[in-house]
Amino acid sequence: MVASRAIGSLRRFTNASRTLRCTGYICRNFTGSTALRTRTHINYGIKGDVAVVRINSPNSKVNVLNKELQSEFTEVMNEIWASDQVRSAVLISSKPGCFIAGADIDMLSACKTPEEVTQLSQEGQKTFEKLEKSPKPIVAAINGSCLGGGLELAISCQYRIATKDKKTVLGVPEVLLGILPGAGGTQRLPKMVGIPAAFDMMLTGRNIRADRAKRMGLVDQLVEPLGPGLKSPEDRTIEYLEEVAVTFAKGLADKKISLKRNKGLMEKLTSYAMNIPFVRQQVYKKVEEQVQKQTKGLYPAPLKIIDVVKTGLEQGKEAGYLAESQKFGELAMTRESKALMGLYRGQVLCKKNKFGAPQKEVKNLAILGAGLMGAGIAQVSVDKGLKTILKDATLAGLGRGQQQVFKGLNDKVKKKTLSSFERDFIFNNLTGQLDYQDFEKADMVIEAVFEDLSLKHKVLKEVEAVIPAHCIFASNTSALPINEIAAVSKRPEKVIGMHYFSPVDKMQLLEIITTDKTSKDTTASAAAVGLKQGKVIIVVKDGPGFYTTRCLAPMMSEVLRILQEGVDPKKLDSLTTGFGFPVGAATLVDEVGVDVAKHVAEDLNKAFGERFGGGNPELLKQMVSKGFLGRKSGKGFYIYQQGVKSKNLNSDMDSILASLQVPPKSDVSSDEDVQYRLVTRFVNEAAMCLQEGILATPAEGDIGAVFGLGFPPCLGGPFRFVDLFGAQKVVDRLRKYEAAYGSQFTPCQLLIDHANSPNKKFYQ
Repeated sequence: MVASRAIGSLRRFTNASRTLRCTGYICRNFTGSTALRTRTHINYGIKGDVAVVRINSPNSKVNVLNKELQSEFTEVMNEIWASDQVRSAVLISSKPGCFIAGADIDMLSACKTPEEVTQLSQEGQKTFEKLEKSPKPIVAAINGSCLGGGLELAISCQYRIATKDKKTVLGVPEVLLGILPGAGGTQRLPKMVGIPAAFDMMLTGRNIRADRAKRMGLVDQLVEPLGPGLKSPEDRTIEYLEEVAVTFAKGLADKKISLKRNKGLMEKLTSYAMNIPFVRQQVYKKVEEQVQKQTKGLYPAPLKIIDVVKTGLEQGKEAGYLAESQKFGELAMTRESKALMGLYRGQVLCKKNKFGAPQKEVKNLAILGAGLMGAGIAQVSVDKGLKTILKDATLAGLGRGQQQVFKGLNDKVKKKTLSSFERDFIFNNLTGQLDYQDFEKADMVIEAVFEDLSLKHKVLKEVEAVIPAHCIFASNTSALPINEIAAVSKRPEKVIGMHYFSPVDKMQLLEIITTDKTSKDTTASAAAVGLKQGKVIIVVKDGPGFYTTRCLAPMMSEVLRILQEGVDPKKLDSLTTGFGFPVGAATLVDEVGVDVAKHVAEDLNKAFGERFGGGNPELLKQMVSKGFLGRKSGKGFYIYQQGVKSKNLNSDMDSILASLQVPPKSDVSSDEDVQYRLVTRFVNEAAMCLQEGILATPAEGDIGAVFGLGFPPCLGGPFRFVDLFGAQKVVDRLRKYEAAYGSQFTPCQLLIDHANSPNKKFYQ
């Protein structure tokens, strides 16, 4: 047990341990700071000769480094350094689950020039450098998220103690916002954890759990979280963490605890190798190659991070700090950063239930259909403590579904994010069955049966015969209008759409679809369930294809036309990923399923007519007739083999494509034109959805496009793209393609309005 090791090391410092257990010590009152009443973000008290600085931003679930907090922090630290009564200090958060979540991005967004952002960076660097050079040892006591500027603060302290809690994660996610760690992180991290590990953290933005952070040297001690007692587990854990941190702070001041860390053999060898200039140059080169391959040069931040780290290591600390602050300022002003920060804000909005708390909490869930989607929904539900029934029509189907849920949970055991005991405990929340037994206890039923209206009508009638009056019926359809499904319902106000994306356990988005008859409480319940499942939710109005499928369909129709014009699937994939889509367009058809794409295309073409035309639907029909259904059948545009990552083109497609080939139009067939034909059709349809009221806000449209359909994150979503690229340029592109192909590219009125008024923006 890590706790035993932590306490074991404490016991070596017997004087400190006796002090900790002295009743008089624990009961001693805090000596309040002189400015205690005027501070809102930080207060501190003194235990013995240790100052305990508590961070607690008001009216917020998390602490963020804004100007107010930084000002108060500087003030408090100056008092501590000036006090003869204090020999060491502990920094701790009063918020359960959060140390410091990072810098306030609104503070960055308020800056108008790179120089303003550079100044913010330099102020942070100076504050943390003073902390690093503190004459009195400072211990960072970390419980919960310690990210971005929070981690930069922590690694400036002389010692770090973290709780071994699932919520305790450390990381520098700035790259995900299109910027870099700007308060000394690019200079301190490589020295603390080594160059390879520092690059991995900064270039991926991944979170590091406490136990791994200890092995890396990012934290010095771990403390086990406590269970319930007279107080909540969270409160008890924070109190215990504080006691341990105070003891270590005292031990550091008394020089009874060494700041030197014992390095393992591999760490020593890596450190030795990194001191050789030639080895370092090879590492830089290799990392740059990997970044270029993964980002296609579309994201400037990763390459700037490499440059800044390199500057510090090769030219010294001062040059490194200067480069960090300047590049931080430059990156904050880029389109990519504005797009990514916009997505972050959108995520925050879409992780809240704007419909309020439902009248009755959903505790018992039932899912119809144990296929890929049904089992995926079951997995994310049981994983969050929902009692879930998984019903299928056949024993074989049910078995496959249950096996899929177990495998998903077992993968977490392999990754060490779950123990085998936790896996089995969670899996016990799932009940598999072939009938409607216990559906009378269900609070919500989600159907995930095949996309056939008559089948959905059949299961809806069967379900309504057995469920209680308060129970909600949700359909996981991806395109069938919810009001058509609800047409046979006795209680249409309880019917709603909940469109999940495959694979459910990995795709973050949930698209909730409401009809004119869906009650607000039903919507609130669906949103609450989605949020509990860990989803980012958007709520849209009913209509053919809703929002996401409706935006994707015209783009996929254009994909077919481009293929018919002679662009081979591999080149098309390269062009789309080169524009920022995470998956190539031809591969996407294979992943979605050619039969599903055909089915959706037929339904939406009936609903929208010529505007959704483009390529010849016969292409998909012939693929389906030959069994080329995509990845699930082993053949689509590509050939797929179990366990083989690389894929070759399906040569049997040549004859189908040749029989349907059409001559390309040279003035709209350059590589750039191919990319913009796809993107402008997507963007135009998204704007049409906002114009028609299918979408409530541009933010939900951007989140839905990026997290559900893979719209390039570096563009920020269709609406952010229009703002940053320029509405007039988008309309000009559409007009160019309209001249060649007709009404499929006619710009919608909303885009024309924005083009005619340059000051009009989707985001003001």
